[in-house]
Amino acid sequence: MTIPAAPVNGIRRVPLPVNEPVKSYAPGSPEKAELKRRLAAMTADCADIPVVVGGKEIRTGDLIDVRSPHDHQRVIGRFHRARPEDVQAAIAAAAEAQKEWSSWRWEDRAAVMLRAAELLATTWRSTLNAATMLGQSKTIYQSEIDAACEMTDFFRFNVHFAQDLYSEQPVSSPGMWNQTDYRHLEGFVYAVTPFNFTAIGGNLTSAPALMGNTVLWKPASSSMLSSWYMFQLMVEAGLPPGVINFLPGEASAVSSVALSDPGLAGVHFTGSTGVFNSMWETIGKNMNRYRSYPRIVGETGGKDFIVAHPSADAKSVAVGIVRGAFEYQGQKCSAASRAYIPKSLWKDVLQYAQEMIADIKMGDVADFRNFMGAVIDKKAFTSITEYVTEAHKSAKVLAGGKFNSEKGWFIEPTLVQTDNPSYRLLCEEIFGPVMTVYVYDDAKWAETLQIVDQTSPYALTGAVFARERRAILEAHTALRNAAGNFYVNDKPTGAVVGQQPFGGARGSGTNDKAGSKMNLMRWVSARTIKETFVPPTDYTYPFMGEE
Repeated sequence: MTIPAAPVNGIRRVPLPVNEPVKSYAPGSPEKAELKRRLAAMTADCADIPVVVGGKEIRTGDLIDVRSPHDHQRVIGRFHRARPEDVQAAIAAAAEAQKEWSSWRWEDRAAVMLRAAELLATTWRSTLNAATMLGQSKTIYQSEIDAACEMTDFFRFNVHFAQDLYSEQPVSSPGMWNQTDYRHLEGFVYAVTPFNFTAIGGNLTSAPALMGNTVLWKPASSSMLSSWYMFQLMVEAGLPPGVINFLPGEASAVSSVALSDPGLAGVHFTGSTGVFNSMWETIGKNMNRYRSYPRIVGETGGKDFIVAHPSADAKSVAVGIVRGAFEYQGQKCSAASRAYIPKSLWKDVLQYAQEMIADIKMGDVADFRNFMGAVIDKKAFTSITEYVTEAHKSAKVLAGGKFNSEKGWFIEPTLVQTDNPSYRLLCEEIFGPVMTVYVYDDAKWAETLQIVDQTSPYALTGAVFARERRAILEAHTALRNAAGNFYVNDKPTGAVVGQQPFGGARGSGTNDKAGSKMNLMRWVSARTIKETFVPPTDYTYPFMGEE
């Protein structure tokens, strides 16, 4: 039964969003003590992660282990794989839930998200951080800026952006009232989320839900622990059953059912370019089945760059390389993996970078002295180490270059130099802690900018370092289409919700800017309403009269 809206008169405004402060977790801090307790409890536990359809937990018995990347013998959970019939049941549950959820005033849906933000910023903070650290091998700093702060920001800022969107109304001529009704999409949104950011899982599901849609969530198997706790957080915040349905399992098995259903209204995706292209192709082939044209929103691959001008500060460039390429083991969509350095700066940049890389500690993220953890799984380890092995044979490995999988999937931060601007490691997405540098002649700045623009099919993030303003302007122009998020004198990672809306074009996705009004616009279908106060009673017009 649809619950009627509570009678509340007034034009209400949501709280002004503020970015969640990043806690320090310094020795002796209360947040560090609480996190340590939560890590110990979660390590000793083995989470039983079910399929959830319409609020009901389903345990299929087809179990997959969830392991810590930095200690792959440690089982921290097991999830039940969804069956085709579970996906079908989730589609039915989403359709049923939408009847009530979409009828709520948007402020009441917003209240669920705002409560989720406060829970995450307080009582749930250590749980989401611990799950992200254990399941995805993030250091506490990387987890804090992701699972705690960014997700809290998504909840808060999306509500603010929704208010702005709903407030956009047309002008009205005398005698009439024109309105825009921002309707939910007819059908369900299929959210497919990656392993590398807990906040992406929360945002790809909650953003469409905020706008009145219902969602099927297929989380990555390698981020299942944090995804499960994120789902539980939203339920505790008051999300009704069936609004988001949790479907762990094989992506192909879930997608084959979801993408062929007539009720598919949209896809919200973050992952590889190849998978997204395949999904788009499947949707295209199924167009005669759907009740409407599905909205397809995707953020995909990247081959993110740093380019330094001869006027740049060498130490700033080196810090940009080390932080941009090696934080979270280079597994950010935005991570720098290619750099273009002028000969006049290279000696100093190399020295600073080598000193920093030599100082980096890598290991279990529960040891807060470590700057890096392990890459996510065996498949990633094998793929990345093949590139490192090739670099040893055909380029110069200037730092790192070693790897070990005995306890965890550990790969040293690796710095490579090549004299070939078309070298494979400069062109292909590696998604690991490997930075390849091309050293260019100082006089070839403009030519190098063209190389940066044309080398990769991607256009996600990039950075220019320079002290000369003319050089910055030249880079702005030459690289205008090379990155959806462009940084000046800073590393190309660390986009903040409400400050740097995130997304790229070309082979990097549809550039619908997560964490902005642009993204929310994709999850509504506008209806224009014209009301005439005194309708005419004569069909004729003045021009029809006789002279």
